[in-house]
Amino acid sequence: MKFSPYSIKNQEFNKTVRGYDKEEVRAFLEKLSDEVESLQAENESLNKKVEELNQQIKEFRRIEKNLQNTLLNATESSTKAVESAKKQTALLIKEAELKSTQIVEKAKEEADYIRESVLKLREEKRLLLAKLKSMIETQAQLLEMDIIPIPIEEKEDEKPAVKESVELPATKIKEEKTDLDIDNIVEKLL
Repeated sequence: MKFSPYSIKNQEFNKTVRGYDKEEVRAFLEKLSDEVESLQAENESLNKKVEELNQQIKEFRRIEKNLQNTLLNATESSTKAVESAKKQTALLIKEAELKSTQIVEKAKEEADYIRESVLKLREEKRLLLAKLKSMIETQAQLLEMDIIPIPIEEKEDEKPAVKESVELPATKIKEEKTDLDIDNIVEKLL
């Protein structure tokens, strides 16, 4: 049986000949009723407080779960960001290495081309110098040759005349021959 302050106050007892003092029982029941009422009020207050605390605990657990999820997401995001940055850095390094390799290869190709061009130009220079030297030697030999008189023949219609010969310069070039330094001439021309 559940007691309430009202049921305690209004509790009726059977009367017996030698029973308890009615006033004393009434006073005790009144005090007991007040005490039960006070305990019920306190119990109700504590139950409300427990309910409020349970609500707060639920809220704190929800917040804790959200914080854990946020922390987990932040950790995952930072891990992904670090991994992405590492991948991007590795990619940039590979691209830079590839570009530097391409630049070096292109520079080598250009250097080889220039080297080949220089060799070709040197060979052309050598050939031109050889041709020039040959031409100068040929001209020098022509200048050193004796001038030979060229006879002039008569034509049949004309009167017989004295045969003459035309001589190119009266002096022989051989006599005036000077030593020619062909290499020196070629150097001066360059």
